[in-house]
Amino acid sequence: MIDGRCKVVALWAMCAIAWLLSTTAVLAADATRPPNVVLIVIDDLGWADLACYGSRYHRTPNLDRLAAQGMRFTYAYAACPVCSPTRAAIMTGKYPARLRVTDWIPGLDVTQNRRLARPDFRQELPLEETTIAEVLRDGGYATAAIGKWHLGGDGFEPTRQGFSLAKGGNAAGGVQSHFAPYLRDNRTFPGLEDSPAGEYLADRLTAEAERFIDDNKDRPFFLYLSHYSVHTPLNGKSELVERYRAAPVGGLQANPVYAAMMESMDDSVGRVMQKLDALKLADNTLFVFTSDNGGLATTEGPKTPATNNGPLREGKGYLYEGGIRVPLIVRWPAKVKAGSTCAAATSSYDLFPTIAQVCRRPAPPTDGVSIRPLLAGASEVPERDTLYWHYPHYSPQGGKPGGAIRQGEFKLIEFYEQGRRELFNVVRDVSESTNLADVEPERVERMAALLADWRKQLDVQMPGPNPQFVPDAQAADGTITLPAKTADLHGVMVRYEPLPHKNTIGFWVRADDWISWGFRVATPGEFRIEILQGCGTGSGGSQVEFSVAGQSVVTTVEETGGFQKFVAREIGKIKIARPGDYTLSVKPKTKPGAAVMDLRQVRIVPINR
Repeated sequence: MIDGRCKVVALWAMCAIAWLLSTTAVLAADATRPPNVVLIVIDDLGWADLACYGSRYHRTPNLDRLAAQGMRFTYAYAACPVCSPTRAAIMTGKYPARLRVTDWIPGLDVTQNRRLARPDFRQELPLEETTIAEVLRDGGYATAAIGKWHLGGDGFEPTRQGFSLAKGGNAAGGVQSHFAPYLRDNRTFPGLEDSPAGEYLADRLTAEAERFIDDNKDRPFFLYLSHYSVHTPLNGKSELVERYRAAPVGGLQANPVYAAMMESMDDSVGRVMQKLDALKLADNTLFVFTSDNGGLATTEGPKTPATNNGPLREGKGYLYEGGIRVPLIVRWPAKVKAGSTCAAATSSYDLFPTIAQVCRRPAPPTDGVSIRPLLAGASEVPERDTLYWHYPHYSPQGGKPGGAIRQGEFKLIEFYEQGRRELFNVVRDVSESTNLADVEPERVERMAALLADWRKQLDVQMPGPNPQFVPDAQAADGTITLPAKTADLHGVMVRYEPLPHKNTIGFWVRADDWISWGFRVATPGEFRIEILQGCGTGSGGSQVEFSVAGQSVVTTVEETGGFQKFVAREIGKIKIARPGDYTLSVKPKTKPGAAVMDLRQVRIVPINR
């Protein structure tokens, strides 16, 4: 006979068993539900802009927390140094060159002072391409594209590419202001027409993202949150701007407006993280954060340069590391070790196959590879050891047409104007300071051959000669101005440095390196040569020969108190007897110091006009 206490115990046991069975059923159901995906892409965010990547000026506590909860990649690359091609690669998992989307849309028109004519390229992401949104949508996912699209206008909207919801995106690459009303060419952005005056764009896009998550919390979802921040125009909330103005500057970044935009962007990420936590979705969400290209490190509109990508070289628009290396943070609780880092080289086109695999969805062939093994702790992706780039265009930031290949620790850049090749060990020489092309010629030839074979396999579009090209031309007053940015480089180390406050031929540390300019004379005569020259203390005394039309002027470089402290000097006279195209070459004859000089400009000025 069972007493009362036994009956109570038995009842509790039955309840416990029932609870355990129900909980097991829920866990099993959750285990069968594929993970949600949040993919946040920031516009023009530099590799060194986040505190967790080394910035000592920008405040990014939410992204630092995301990195502490997941994996931070130190050698993640954008598929292109400008935006649209990288975004196309993210959507499809394919090389921009294969897609024929090789420049930002609509790109930079050919002008007279461009030696090469740009090839035709697609002005939209082709509808026949399969996007990651289509792959996930067909698997039952709710899909949303919120923010920048920039992959085509009418007929090529996100809703034609697998997104059931799209707000804030069209063919435009940016907004006229980050404060409402949001316009571009006097047109509003879809879904943002009701924005109250003064609303901040990053906040509005985040609110739309939060609403999408709320509406789809009970089913798998794919959120593509594509911010217009931190792209120009540089607009930050006034209270944040003033706070950064008053803050001490540490490290290389020092732009208070850009820093304010960074903080608002970081707040957005924090809000998305908080929403996932509140709905208890974080544990079953793959959270990916990255950028479409390197940070803007040149002057391009008010309040720019936006940032400094140091220790990386250059920035947006360049094939150097500052233009293509980007932040990549991936959080996937219980699958990715918290606080981990990965030094394997990855690219934008790896995100498609990775997301498809994580979500257990079949996908078409891609040029990328799944980085899920890296997320699980592998040190490298066994299927691939080579990354490729093809950028056959001139960028607004000063970058020139070229291609690049990274294999192991080495990266080769080949410039299409002259066929110049530069080789760097980007692991040991993070700043790409030492061109190893003359030290390792066999590696150069081997990597150049791989790059050429890759271009041939993809049947890439190459730039051709520009029939309208005119070298630096004579002005109406007879003056010929030869700026550093149009010089042709000959040798190994000498380079044009466009970084903030430089704009000079520099790194002239070898006496056998030299430079030249082509120019056109309409009105011949007698001219004097004037230079803007800088030279640090202890490096003066180099003998440099300026030659044109069979004439030479030799000058001795003067110390100016710093390589970036430029002094105008008249160094000699020449005669040009006939109209036509000419070449001025500048060659060191001796180099007693560490460097020859920095040379910002040469002017050939008429005498007696």
